[in-house]
Amino acid sequence: MLRFLALVPGGIGDQLLFFPTLADLKQAFPQAQIDVVVEPRAAGAYRLCPHVRQVMVFDFKGRNSLTEWINLLGNIREGFYDAVLALGQQWGVGFFLWLTGIPNRIGYDGPGRPFLTRAVPLKTEQYAAHLYHDLLQGLGIGTACPPLSVQLAATDVAWAEAEQTRLGILESGFLLIHGGASALSQKKGLDKLYPIPQWQAVLAGLKVQQPHLPCVLLQGPEDGAWVEALTTSHPDLRVVSPPDLGKLAALIASANLMLCTDSAPMHLGVALQTPLVALFGPTEARKLLPPTGPFRAVQSPAGRMADIEPSAILQALQS
Repeated sequence: MLRFLALVPGGIGDQLLFFPTLADLKQAFPQAQIDVVVEPRAAGAYRLCPHVRQVMVFDFKGRNSLTEWINLLGNIREGFYDAVLALGQQWGVGFFLWLTGIPNRIGYDGPGRPFLTRAVPLKTEQYAAHLYHDLLQGLGIGTACPPLSVQLAATDVAWAEAEQTRLGILESGFLLIHGGASALSQKKGLDKLYPIPQWQAVLAGLKVQQPHLPCVLLQGPEDGAWVEALTTSHPDLRVVSPPDLGKLAALIASANLMLCTDSAPMHLGVALQTPLVALFGPTEARKLLPPTGPFRAVQSPAGRMADIEPSAILQALQS
């Protein structure tokens, strides 16, 4: 039996964008065993992926000791993998892959190329899922990248239905709104948060534009202040807090429409084909939204989230 390993640093969104690569790898080698190494914050994504056997956790961005690196290397060597895929192109990534002793080492062309057995071109101007899927060229797989998709558990679907009943929206449908950003992105100073006064203007416009469609705020662990500010100005808003990624996905699948920022919920919406409008500041939408599907981007004209006019959002929601 063939054994494949993938090193996928990054957050939940990066894992979701890597799912099409895993799906095509499994399609090409149905009997293969596929394992991944991911950061602790992203391990929960694999609750939604049926193609992976084992998830190994390693904090790539942490201050890891030499012992921790040696332990990871030992765990990988014990897997007797036939091939490894890695998203990084740095010299250190290539050197680490060489140390694993895996015979087929595939990554992007760059400083780490001398340690790879096959390097593929890094085409950064395309949709990220397509960029990741290019790695399969190193295994002779030349198929087109399939759409993002996830697998929902029946228990998660039942939870989402119960929440809709609790909120009184099971029959009416609803607009799901996510405006938060992860603690890590905020710590890095990434411009992903839309100002609260402008959110309040959008909500006021929605009452006029779609008065019969309830609005539900999606509250994550770091979204308390955002939710409190909006529910204070708009007391009729509903709030939901999914306890895990599977239940979050089931809730997104139930929504009539989602309004969100560049975030993991956005990628889940894409995977579930939920119509959505996503807000982008400095990040280029074409790199994070697929070229087709019921998805609209509102791109800041000046590269700042605060420069997006509420009227532009309302227009996109009506289109």
